[in-house]
Amino acid sequence: MSNEPIRNLNNGMSDINSTKKFSFTKLLIDNNTYIILLILIIVSSLLSSTFLTPINIRNIALQQAGPVLVAIGMLFVILTGGIDLSVGSLMAVGASVSSLLIKDLGMNFILAILIAMVVGLIFGLFTGILVSYGNFQGFVASLATMTIASGVAFVLTNGTPVILPAGTLDNIVDKKFFFPIIIIAALLIILFTLIQRYTGWGRIVIAIGSNPTAVQLAGIQTKRYIMSTYAVSGLLAALAGVFIAARSATGSATIGTGQELDAIAACVIGGASLAGGKGFVIKAVAGALILGLIGNIMNLMAVPSYPQDIIKGFIIIAAVFLQIFTSKSEKAV
Repeated sequence: MSNEPIRNLNNGMSDINSTKKFSFTKLLIDNNTYIILLILIIVSSLLSSTFLTPINIRNIALQQAGPVLVAIGMLFVILTGGIDLSVGSLMAVGASVSSLLIKDLGMNFILAILIAMVVGLIFGLFTGILVSYGNFQGFVASLATMTIASGVAFVLTNGTPVILPAGTLDNIVDKKFFFPIIIIAALLIILFTLIQRYTGWGRIVIAIGSNPTAVQLAGIQTKRYIMSTYAVSGLLAALAGVFIAARSATGSATIGTGQELDAIAACVIGGASLAGGKGFVIKAVAGALILGLIGNIMNLMAVPSYPQDIIKGFIIIAAVFLQIFTSKSEKAV
């Protein structure tokens, strides 16, 4: 009796097992950011009994509502192969403009927020024009915008904090209104996730970072799309600055200092490629939350701020190594 059917059956079972193994490996590769976040949550809950309390979870959500928006804006710029160093200064501009409009002009806080967002949008467009039509490198253009925006924020506030009246901007962090900044941030996450996945704009932005020559040969005006990503980044950065001003009831020209580095780190931890063409909104949000959780658990354990920066630096290095490993694994598959 021939053993061929048995050999064929064994080979078939091997193929099935290989497929299962491949699928599991791919699952790990595709979701490494979420796995890191889950591990961090578990470790943090073991290190501190107050980590998973409702109050602390709420505080994390309030603290990260702004940085999450900055990370989303940064992601779209990075997807085109660019970088935006101006987001920290634009946060200061957004906070300063909205605070001054409310305190000095008595403007309704909702209108003040909208105007601050428009100002951020204009600054972003300025950077985008320099990059798209002036042939500036994103690093240089956004560095110039960062310097200008920082100067504008200090001129507007005269270098002194703007104390906001109660019942104005603080309404968007008020418990009785169900913490609007958390709701707004969640809605914007959903919106930009849908935009990236299901709109032509989102797909073209990714394509520009992947193969700009092919996009141009297809007759698509890449300059407009690149410019628009900087505009989105500026708008979201200004809104993030408003969020932080609302939490502290103070508008300041120092709001957002160093936030551009955290935003870039969040995108990298989320698996975005600084070369462009690779990255997802939800993963960038997860990257921002990872950085936020690190800061939170360190604060709960009374660790000084400087060691936190050291740990963040090592996490960025580990994320880059993970990205390199993931890329090699994808090629091997």
